[in-house]
Amino acid sequence: MKKKKILALFLSAAMVTSVLTGCGVQTTEEAGETEETTAVEETTEPAEIAGEGTETIDVLIYAQEHEKVVYEDLVAKFTEEHKDTIKEVNFEVTTQEEYATKMMAAITANDLPDIFYVGPEAVRSYVDNGYVLPLDDLVDAEAVDNLWPAISSAYKYDGSTIGQGSLYCLPKDLSCFAFAYNKDLFDEAGLEYPDPENPYTYDEFIEVCKALTKDTDGDGEIDQWGVANANAFGFTPYVYSNGGRLLNEDYTKVQVAENEKFKEAFQFYADLTVKEKVTPTVEQDTALGGYQRWLDGQIGFYACGTWDVAAFMDDATFPYEWDLCGWPVGPSGDGRSTTWLGTVGFAVSSTSENPELCAELIKSLSTDLDGQKALCGETTGKSLQLPNIMDYAQSTFKEKVADGTIPYASNVDVIFGYVEGNDKYNGIFGETTYTYNSEWWDIFLEGMPNVLTGKISVDDYCNEVQPKMQKALDNAIELQNAATN
Repeated sequence: MKKKKILALFLSAAMVTSVLTGCGVQTTEEAGETEETTAVEETTEPAEIAGEGTETIDVLIYAQEHEKVVYEDLVAKFTEEHKDTIKEVNFEVTTQEEYATKMMAAITANDLPDIFYVGPEAVRSYVDNGYVLPLDDLVDAEAVDNLWPAISSAYKYDGSTIGQGSLYCLPKDLSCFAFAYNKDLFDEAGLEYPDPENPYTYDEFIEVCKALTKDTDGDGEIDQWGVANANAFGFTPYVYSNGGRLLNEDYTKVQVAENEKFKEAFQFYADLTVKEKVTPTVEQDTALGGYQRWLDGQIGFYACGTWDVAAFMDDATFPYEWDLCGWPVGPSGDGRSTTWLGTVGFAVSSTSENPELCAELIKSLSTDLDGQKALCGETTGKSLQLPNIMDYAQSTFKEKVADGTIPYASNVDVIFGYVEGNDKYNGIFGETTYTYNSEWWDIFLEGMPNVLTGKISVDDYCNEVQPKMQKALDNAIELQNAATN
């Protein structure tokens, strides 16, 4: 019992933040800097959506403001359909940063909401500590079989291995981080648009970025850059596209110091700032984050999550022409542009008094066709995600994008390339998905700015940080073993 309590307290502080590496990124804090990736309203009180019954459901999720509206409508629709059973749904939507604080408090107080988010990297922790219910007897197996395989397997766990055993979450979505480019800046520079079927090589990418990097007002200072990067989520696509990895195949050893493909990609990434100067410096990025510079039309290339599409399609938010392309491909990879896949799932608390009703609600948000039509933009005009339902995504969704019914970048096949995989594109879950927590990765991120300012070389940093990362990873493995034993 004492061990369980200690684990619970540790997990309340550590694993909650690991949940936040999936979709809907809103803030990224790296070594003292905060990059806002969307404008978010201040946290509000939960919406009390009333029925005429006797049962209450408490829901806590995080979402961007344009997502919140659609989700509230879907929950209100569900409540109306079950008004004879439901008294009210306390539907609380908060910022991602505030979500971590609220979940930490709920876990510590043993007062979890009925429905909340869990990312695949935290499934083991939540299951081992008894916080979530298995859904096998509560959801339709046929509906689960029609989800993208990557997201259904991400939430299965048999007590030792992710991808096997019982299902513990229904996915909010399956996302990926593609690359977006500002077509207006390409036109001004007289450049051809990127070929969506043939991603740039590293060398080609640098040359294009140089052509896009300018002092537009003649004051002697660069104020337009080829690319803006965010370390926490924009670094690994360069690494993965060069065949590099941070950990070994069984996720037990850190290999940043000896993996030459990793270090080659890291050097390229650092050179974009230090040598080529085609991306804002650490100091400039601290003053104004890359996302805001992208929205202001100062950046040629920027990462685009599937959740960003609705904002980028909104002229009031992004008044520029844009489209999708692939991350650049490194010389030591397999020739495919590779990025990370992301997801976060709806879980039902093990303490919920209405597990069947809660399961029905999350099905309406995850596997129901009408719900997916609303969330992907067919019936709402707001493209919040790629549909979870695979056959709908591959057919009607793509047709509705092509005919303009669903507002989306025209190169939507880039997204499908990453999700489905082909000879040009590949999508993978990052290594933190398979480790008990992500402290080892946080340690790497903490010192990255020193490389990007030229204070330390890539080789020296990797040699210096690897033992610290390994210690943190070993601790995570010990925690996992203690929980499962």
